[in-house]
Order: sequence, then structure tokens, then C-alpha cells
Amino acid sequence: MNDTPGWASPGSAPSDGREPGTSGPAEPADRPGVPDQPARPADQPGAEPTGPGTKWSKEQPPPGQWSAPTGPEQSPPPPPPNQGWGAPPPGGPGGYGGPGGPGGYGGQGGAYGGYGPPGGPGGWGGGWGGPPPAAKPGVIPLRPLGVGEILDGAVSTMRTYWRTVLGISLTIAVFTEIVVVLLQGLVLDDSSSEVLNDPDATLGELGDALTETTLNSGVVFLISLIGTVLATALLTTVTSRAVLGRPVTIGEAWRDARPQVAKLFGLIVLLLLIVAGIVTLGMAPGLLVSAAGGGDAGVALAVLGALAAGVLTVWLMVRLSLASPALMLEKQGIKQAMSRSLKLVRGAWWRVFGIQLLATIIATVVASIIAIPFAFLAAALGSGGISGFLDGTGNLGWTFLIVSGIGSVIGSMITFPITAGVTVLLYIDQRIRREALDLELARAAGLPGSGASGTTPGS
Repeated sequence: MNDTPGWASPGSAPSDGREPGTSGPAEPADRPGVPDQPARPADQPGAEPTGPGTKWSKEQPPPGQWSAPTGPEQSPPPPPPNQGWGAPPPGGPGGYGGPGGPGGYGGQGGAYGGYGPPGGPGGWGGGWGGPPPAAKPGVIPLRPLGVGEILDGAVSTMRTYWRTVLGISLTIAVFTEIVVVLLQGLVLDDSSSEVLNDPDATLGELGDALTETTLNSGVVFLISLIGTVLATALLTTVTSRAVLGRPVTIGEAWRDARPQVAKLFGLIVLLLLIVAGIVTLGMAPGLLVSAAGGGDAGVALAVLGALAAGVLTVWLMVRLSLASPALMLEKQGIKQAMSRSLKLVRGAWWRVFGIQLLATIIATVVASIIAIPFAFLAAALGSGGISGFLDGTGNLGWTFLIVSGIGSVIGSMITFPITAGVTVLLYIDQRIRREALDLELARAAGLPGSGASGTTPGS
């Protein structure tokens, strides 16, 4: 017999406490909570006279607890007193068995002393349905997040605090687009596109047109970059407050983000310079070979160098992709923010890359769905018509610039919150996984009990 308190194996053959020649199994003497049974009368059928204290009792335990008695006149008595550890659990009598049928070890019923399945009423740990749900004071639950929860959190931020989010995005998008349209209409010359499409253009004319086009694109890119930096700075603050369930106005977001805007701009410029340096170093051997008269070998080497530089650039930019929220939310410098991003992404490169890529694809698709119809409408209203727009011979007049600019504003107003929100929530998710940030967020949100989610620091 197993001497563990409170239970016995069902149907086991008794090996001790039996007198020779007895017709039924012996009741174990070490079973706690059961008083000594009185001696069985010698005149009962199937019994032999034995010494005091070792005779059978008239009452036998229920069949779910011990082996069934063999005597025809032995019937099960009422349930014995509460057994095992503590009072009988609610929902079923006795032990750790669940209600419903005769129980034993792992039985499904209300037997006394049997272990029922976990989760059933009256079982060991009855009512256990997994850990309690994580606290959710804002747009995300305070626990490690899935991909869908990160995307949903970004959209929920835009939907819940739409006045602030769309107000910031719309203001910055309108400002940057007005500057771009004015530069394209008044300063930047679009004659280079005609030269590039002219098959009779000389090599010198093509070089000048390419330089002019690159300069124009660089100016437009710089203006768009300034707008993106401002939108990222403000929306980072809004998203961080949305995680705590606290609204924030545009003025409050600006006051909180203003001290870090210059550092954020410096961070973005530094990352661009790093990318340019990597690409230049990768293509430099091929360009040198081509300049020395290598011909096709130099071109092939330059292409291979560009591909290798592209792979290295993607790897490094993913490693540094969380530097922006680290700089804004931790109020750190550029070097410290880059170091924090390297630490947070370590060991999770593919996950961060996949989520960032998915968010970029979604933002690009949304922006294209909005911008392309406006571009065709602008071309139809322009002087060159749609055919001129498609073959590149149309004139980019004011009508085209204004109508296409409206489409760009609408697209940016929607894509800014998605890209910025996903980056911030991915940063928070990585800190929850590695540093148990959910506990600090729960305390910051004023939740009772600190809102622990079971995440171990460093996990």
C-alpha cells in the first residue's frame, strides 16, 4: 500500500493488515482521518475469529475508495468524514475527485480520495482556467504582444485618439506638401525629365539632367524627412500615453517631445550617412576597377558590392530601428539610443524585421490606394492628359501638383500613425520581454496590485 496521506490506489490488492483465510481485503491501518473500526462479530458469514482490533467492521468503505467487498451481505455505508487535506472542495464530495461517477486515481467522479482532472469542479485546482488576463489600461494588454496586437494597438491609438493623432498627421502632412509643391512649381525645374526621355540627347545633357533630377529629389526628400521626424516625435509621445490609457493634446505632445526633436533629427541624419557610407564602400572596388579600364568586370564587381552593401544595410537598420522611440521615451542622447536599440533587438532580429516589414507594406499599400487615383485625376485635369502622364511627356503644371498633393496629404495622414505606432509598440514589447516593463507601466497606470503579468525580467 502507498502511504501517501489522503489517497490510495484504486483496486489494489491489499498486502498487509489481512489475516490468513479472510474472505475480503483488509482496510489499511495508516489511512489518516479514519478511526479504528470495531471488531467484526465472529458469527458473520465468511469471517473467522481474530484478535481485538483486527476484525472486520460491519461497514465497509465505498467501492470507489477500496476494493469491493466479496461478502454478499456487505453493503457500502454512508460517506465517511472529510478526508485528505482540508475541507471537501465545492462541487463534489471528498478528496480530489471530480463529480459524476466512481473515482479513483484520475477518476471522473465524486469518489473520496481520488484525483480528478484539473479544471473540473471539485478537482485539484478546481476552477483553474490558466493565468488571469493581463491588465489593459490602454490600447494594448500589459504583457508580451503578438504581431496582430501590435498592429491593432497602432490602429486603436489612431481610432481612440483620432483628434490628436489625425490633427498631428494632417498638420505636418499639409505643411510639408505645401513646401514641396511650392518648390516644384516655382524653384525646381522639370525640364530634366524631357531630356532624360529624349533618345537624341548627348551624354553631357544626360549627365546634367541626371544631376538636376537628383538635386530636386534630394530637396523633396529633405523636406519630407523633416516632416517625418516631427510626426514621429509627436506620435511617439501620443502612443506612449495611449498605452497607459491617458489622452494627450497636441500642445502637450509638443511640449514633451520638443527637447528631443533636434536629437531625433540628428539620429535620422546619422543613420542616412551610415547607409550612404556602407553603399559607397561596397561599390568602391567596382568603381575603381571600372575607372582603371576594367570594363564589364568592374561593373559586375560594383553590382556585387552594392548587393552586399544592401544586405548589410538592412541588417544594421533593423538593429537600429528602435533607436528613435528609445531616444524619445528614455530622454537619452543619440549614442545611448543606438546602443539601447542594439541591445533590445539582439536575439530578435527576424521578429523585429518581419513586423517592421509588414507595417511598411501595409502603409505603402494604403498610401498607394489613396495616391494613385489622385495622380490619375491630376493627370486627367492637367495639360498633357493621362497619356502624357504615362509616357512622361506631360507638363507638371499647378493643377497636377495641387491635386496630386492632396492625395499625398491624405495618404501621409493615415500612414504616419501606423508606422510610428508600430515602432513604438514594438519597442515597448521588446522591453516587456526583456526588462519586465509591464510592471512599471502597470504602476504608472495606477492599476491595483502593480498589474504583474508573469513576465520574468530578462526573459
